[in-house]
Amino acid sequence: MDTKTLVIGAGGQIGKELVQELCKIYGNDKIVASDIRKDEGVKCDFETLDVLDTKRLVEIIKKHNVKEVYHLAALLSATAEQFPEKGWKLNMEGLLSVLELMKDKVIDKMFWPSSIAVFGPNTPKQNTPQYTIMEPSTVYGISKQAGERWCEYYNKRYGVDVRSIRYPGLIGWQSAPGGGTTDYAVHIFHEARKQKKYECFLSEDTTLPMMYMSDALRATIGLMQVPSDKVKIRSSYNLAGMSFSPKDIAAEIKKHIPEFTITYKPDYRQPIADSWPQSIDDSFAREHWGWKHQYDLAAMTKDMLDHIK
Repeated sequence: MDTKTLVIGAGGQIGKELVQELCKIYGNDKIVASDIRKDEGVKCDFETLDVLDTKRLVEIIKKHNVKEVYHLAALLSATAEQFPEKGWKLNMEGLLSVLELMKDKVIDKMFWPSSIAVFGPNTPKQNTPQYTIMEPSTVYGISKQAGERWCEYYNKRYGVDVRSIRYPGLIGWQSAPGGGTTDYAVHIFHEARKQKKYECFLSEDTTLPMMYMSDALRATIGLMQVPSDKVKIRSSYNLAGMSFSPKDIAAEIKKHIPEFTITYKPDYRQPIADSWPQSIDDSFAREHWGWKHQYDLAAMTKDMLDHIK
């Protein structure tokens, strides 16, 4: 029986596009998508799964002979702040159950996403290094930092092949914002097309590291494809694409939609954004496994507006 790849959390912002990309590369018959509810657009096998139900997870793995897992199920930063216990439980227990299956040789390889949320207010803001002060101030960040430590521990102690990226804010046109602090940078394009105006929940000069979704997918799949000996960091790799503020993105949109206007009304997400870096040093990812980003702010803005009609 052929082995397959399972995507857990396939209905989320990354999962949706990752499944499409994996199907394109490997074929629909090699991919299994799973989430708590089905997205009708899925072309490959789909299984309903709550990641905290380990028994069900093992059933799916055995049924499809899964050897590789992309484990994306998580409660994102802004949502987890409203439901702290739920955020911790989902983000931690889901990861640990998959790591245990790897330890027991049920699965060979896993991708698990970390985030710039692992950094905190005392982290250097500019060119944040791979190894630096990490004092996250959000439930999401705390769970991702703990997750990094667990990934590294299981790799060192049990030799499991776990791979990870610290995602910056991700921007894509295919799915709706999913409860993250950087979601304004997705929402703004939809509102620019629809209303020609946008009220931003962050202040105009809040500069954050961002990445276009197609770059993020290339990095994710690229990291999973390289030989194991190239993956020298088993906590999580810093990854960078571009950095910009709401004011920058609004100016870029105005080049395509001159009548577009933006106003600012910072809310509870502002302190979260203020605790994060403004730019990231990802030289280890570039050096170890050949990472290169393709999209800057201008190229991304044009592509987003072309796709959102």
